[in-house]
Amino acid sequence: MGCTHDCDTCSTSCGTNSPQSFTVELNKLSTVKKVIGVVSGKGGVGKSTVTSMLAVAMNRKGFKTAILDADITGPSIPKAFGLKERAKGSEEGILPVVTSTGIEVMSVNLLLENETDPVVWRGPVISGTVKQFWSEVIWNDVDYMFVDMPPGTGDVALTVFQSIPLDGIIIVTSPQELVSMIVEKAVKMANMMNISILGIVENMSYFKCPDCGKNHSIFGDSHIEDIAKKFDTKVLAKIPIDPQFAKCEDNGTIEEYTSDCMNEAVTFLTR
Repeated sequence: MGCTHDCDTCSTSCGTNSPQSFTVELNKLSTVKKVIGVVSGKGGVGKSTVTSMLAVAMNRKGFKTAILDADITGPSIPKAFGLKERAKGSEEGILPVVTSTGIEVMSVNLLLENETDPVVWRGPVISGTVKQFWSEVIWNDVDYMFVDMPPGTGDVALTVFQSIPLDGIIIVTSPQELVSMIVEKAVKMANMMNISILGIVENMSYFKCPDCGKNHSIFGDSHIEDIAKKFDTKVLAKIPIDPQFAKCEDNGTIEEYTSDCMNEAVTFLTR
């Protein structure tokens, strides 16, 4: 009833449609051991920030890391890492651009002539591009790949959940009261698609005053522990508001930023 016959944008498991049936094969020259999606039910909570910090933290631990930027219409990963080089390719596939510390990155901004050019594409084209980033890019012996997702539960989220063999997702939140509802949307979608929820990261959790040393809840008191308990998952990190981090992200020097806020998340993901 009401079937559009467009299975790429459908989450229903029926006789002709199951999430497993749409898995796209990895490029034959690629090796990727674990794939983790970074998601949220809304925009502006810092998915790209969390993706970048996880990749940098994991890379510092000696793991070969990569970022697949699935936010096709709002890519920000290349800017955070200061990447200006355009991605190149051959008949065998597309080569990701490598950051100064060795993190492999593929983003639509690495294919555009100008990084400020808008991507004015319809859903099927965007979804196809995400699939190509998995199947046509040559990922070189990657231990952990992080997929930076666009906000919401639409076409791209469905494409990633159905086409790429995720080992799980991390849900990014902020301290506002409405977050519980947003998290629940992401949790329900993951459950519908049989995707494991690895944990929750709270971004902009607090601000530590450099003068008095106290933590101040700029966006209200955190409810992350209650939310994690409600959905039977784990709090992986609470990221503070840090002007120094924002400066590094804006300057494209995110790999120079040091913080221990991701230590627990790295330990959990690598156990």
